[in-house]
Formats: sequence, C-alpha cells, structure tokens
Amino acid sequence: MSKALLSEHPGTPAASMDIDYYLEKWRGVEGNLIMILHQIQDTHGYIPRELVMQLDRALGIRLARIYEVITFYHYFKLVPPGKHHISICNGTACYLKGAANIIGEIEKTLGVKEGETTGDRLFQLETVRCIGCCGMSPAMMVDGRVCGHVKTTDLPEMINTIRKNEEQA
Repeated sequence: MSKALLSEHPGTPAASMDIDYYLEKWRGVEGNLIMILHQIQDTHGYIPRELVMQLDRALGIRLARIYEVITFYHYFKLVPPGKHHISICNGTACYLKGAANIIGEIEKTLGVKEGETTGDRLFQLETVRCIGCCGMSPAMMVDGRVCGHVKTTDLPEMINTIRKNEEQA
C-alpha cells in the first residue's frame, strides 16, 4: 500500500489499510462481510476501492457481490467524504418552510448536487428526512451543529466563514 494513500487518512493506523486488520475480529463469523464493511466505513468515512479489492481476495467473495452489498445500503459510501459535512433537513416542516430553496442555493454556492462532495473535498452535501428540529425549520446541520431558521441569504456567509477558517488553519 502506498504512503500517499495512507496520508489521505491522517490518524488512521497503517494496518487499517490492510484488510487483515478488519478480518481479525470477524474471521469465521457467518455474514461477516457487512460487519467488515461497517468497520472500514467507520474508520475511513467511505469504502476505499483498494480495500474492496483486498476483501475480494481475502474472503473469496466475488467483487460484484461486494459492490452489490455496498451500493444496496445507503450507509456505505464509495467516495471520500468532505471535511465539512452539511445535512439539510427535507422533512415535512422544513420542506413546507422552504428546504428546497435552501438545497438549491447551497448546491449553487458549492457547485455540487445532493450526495456529492466538492472537488477540493472540503464540503459534503446531503439531505436528510428529519433532524428533529421542526420548531426551527428550515433547519440544517453543519459539522453536527444545528442551524435553524436558515435563509438562503445566510448560506454564502456560512460557506465563506468555513473556507476562511480553513485558510487560516
């Protein structure tokens, strides 16, 4: 495994880029594919292609079958996540109070669609069914922090603040 690939995952032990790290805990357990995929996802934030290739050889499961499982479950991601995670609520209350406008504006501001990550991997955008803040609709979460009563005019400043903080870091 190349050092460049390992450097994409700061703080991750080098062994975690080797499938043996994941197989140890689940070896011999029936249905271990899902559990191993969960552990990989939890470690990396997505399922790296290199690990899928190793998993194919280690478990003797066809590559097509592994990708079938990965793409069936919404939890699993095949692309690296963005550093900053934006979740826009599109539940009933938020939808009725303009979530579609918020989604459209942030897609325009970031240049990505829902479910995508910006080219610089700084932002990841998703919509969710409910974040439990209906009284603050329309609402969104940025890096786990709830933002309520969001207006489309708030979004460029929110994004620019994060970008500026990144530049200063």
